[in-house]
Amino acid sequence: MKKRTKERNLADDHILSREERIRESREFNLLSDVFLSVALDDVPACQHIVRILTGIGDLQVKQVRTQYVIARINSRTVRLDVLAEDSEGKLYQIEIQRQDTVDHPRRVRYYGALADSEFLAKGREYYELPDRLQFYISEKDIWKEGKTVYPVTKRLGEDGPTYDDGEHIFYVNAEIDDGSRIAKLMKYFKTADPDDNSEGDLSKRVHYLKCEEGGIDIMCEVAERIEARGREQGEKIGRQRKARITSQNLYRMGMSPEKIAQAVGEDIGMVRQWLAEIKS
Repeated sequence: MKKRTKERNLADDHILSREERIRESREFNLLSDVFLSVALDDVPACQHIVRILTGIGDLQVKQVRTQYVIARINSRTVRLDVLAEDSEGKLYQIEIQRQDTVDHPRRVRYYGALADSEFLAKGREYYELPDRLQFYISEKDIWKEGKTVYPVTKRLGEDGPTYDDGEHIFYVNAEIDDGSRIAKLMKYFKTADPDDNSEGDLSKRVHYLKCEEGGIDIMCEVAERIEARGREQGEKIGRQRKARITSQNLYRMGMSPEKIAQAVGEDIGMVRQWLAEIKS
C-alpha cells in the first residue's frame, strides 16, 4: 500500500513538474537565445525573420542550423544561435546577446571569423568564401544613439568607396521603436505571444511550440535547458565577479593588463573595462 502511495506521489510530482514547465514555457520570448534557436529550427519561421531583417521580400532560405557549435583546439569554442543559408549560398547569422558586460564588437568579430572558417575548406580560393550577413540582436540599445538598427559601414578612407569584403554586420535592438518594420518585429520578439498572428510563419511556429501537442513537449525540454543555462550563467557571473576583483587588485599592485588577462583567464578587452572602473 505504501509503495503504491509513493508511486502515486511520484506520478503527481511528474504531472506538477510538467504543468510548471508548460507555464514557464508560455513566458519565454524570442530574446532568449535558446527559445529563438528552437523557434527558428524551422525554415519558414527563419525565412520570415531573415526577409524582414534584410528587406528582401522574396528571399528563399534553403537550410537552417541552430545552436551550431564551432570548436577549435587552441581557441575559444562558440555556439552560433542561428545560421541560415539562402538559395544563392549567402549566410545569415543571427545572435541574441542580453549581457551588457560583453565587448560587443570583438565578440561579433570573433564569432564571425569562426563562422567564416567553417565555409572555406583547405585548398579553396578566397573568392569562394560566401557573403555573410550578421545580425546581432540585443535587448537594449547598446550604442545609445536612439536607433533600432545600426549597420556597420566599411569604407576606404573617410569619404572613399565602400570596402566590400562580403561581411555585413547589423546591430539590432529591441529597446528603440523607430516605427520601422524591424522595430515591429522586435516588439514581437519581446512578447512572443502565441495568440498574436501578426508575424506570419513565425507566429505559426510560436503558437505550435506554446499551444499545440508536440510543440509543448519540445517546450518542456526547452524549459529544462533554459533553467540549466540560468544556473551556468549564475556560476559564470560569479566567476567574472571574482576575476574582476582580482584584476583590479593585481593592477593596483603594478601588474600590466596583459599579464592580468593571462592570470585570470579573461579577454584583454574585458580586463581593460574592469581596470577603467578604477581610473574613473
